[in-house]
Amino acid sequence: MSLDMTSFDAALKEYYTDDAVENMVYKDNPFFALVPKMEEFFGRNLPVPIIYGNPQGRSANFGRAQTRGQISNTAVKQFTLTRVKDYAVATIDNETIEASKNDSGAFLEAATVEIDGAIQSLTRSLATAQYHSGYGDIGVIGSISTTTITLATTEDVTNFEIGMELDLSASQAANTLRAYGSSGNGLIITGVNRSTGVLTFAYNVTDATNGIPTATANDYIFVRGDRQNSATPSRLKLAGLEAWIPYTSPSSTPFFGVDRSLDPTRLAGQRLDGTSMPIEEGLITLATLIGREGGSPTHCFLNFSKYADLEKSLGAKVQYVDLKMGDIGFRGIRINGPKGEIKVLPDQNCPLNRAYILQLDTWKHCSLGK
Repeated sequence: MSLDMTSFDAALKEYYTDDAVENMVYKDNPFFALVPKMEEFFGRNLPVPIIYGNPQGRSANFGRAQTRGQISNTAVKQFTLTRVKDYAVATIDNETIEASKNDSGAFLEAATVEIDGAIQSLTRSLATAQYHSGYGDIGVIGSISTTTITLATTEDVTNFEIGMELDLSASQAANTLRAYGSSGNGLIITGVNRSTGVLTFAYNVTDATNGIPTATANDYIFVRGDRQNSATPSRLKLAGLEAWIPYTSPSSTPFFGVDRSLDPTRLAGQRLDGTSMPIEEGLITLATLIGREGGSPTHCFLNFSKYADLEKSLGAKVQYVDLKMGDIGFRGIRINGPKGEIKVLPDQNCPLNRAYILQLDTWKHCSLGK
């Protein structure tokens, strides 16, 4: 009998190409990449003083100006920023490290791929948090069906990954977390449908042992550990754009030590409900309001879905702009604002139906080192 492939199979090697294995995890985070960085957040906290009013000792009548000048002064508030922590841990056993050290043994070196992946998970966490409130919410339940959750907003699916362990609460920051089943585990994702916004789990979502028995539609979703289990939680994540420029005018509750209700625009940004306007009109109206208040908006960040709406709305009038940050490039749309060009960029981290128009040089991501 002649030697053939069947009889010689045990002696054959597998052939591995030199092609890199493609990483399909989201990598582009425009706001995170472009926002200025301050990497010397030393000490206990970081005071940020803001002048939001000038002294009012002024009048066409000297006596009135003098009288008012004695009791009126510059209005100053100081935001006192504090640091938060975010961790990413990679665990690899030694045999796997040794077995994957060279190209002939594996497509990828285990230590490199696992540690790079952990860093990328941390980057995604930070990039998502930069748009949110600081309480850690990354989505809302639309409906529950046995082992699946359908997100209320499909676009939020970019915030979820297989292997995540989730907590739930009836509100973003006004209720405790829902109690676990008897196993003490949160909901662990086993599948993600990125077209439909459906998350799959190994057990029924409301299972008494391995689920969260009281889970229901409209619950807020958090990665376990990102939300304090309190009806008055502290922010465990960094305070993002939703916190600094809240959707509704801020209350008198101190925010980093400041009562922003004294002047909601100068202390908490300009807001506009543009849902009844064509998207281009809404953006220009908001940019005009910002300009009226002394701002010079330079960048706008919105969800990919709304970016597509803007692109379609502009039609033949669309003008593109390319931005580069190191080796990373971003393509956006150029629109004209009241004080010059505004670069509109799509960002998967931006919530649907929100657009943030910013004067980017007035923002900083502060950290204790790189």
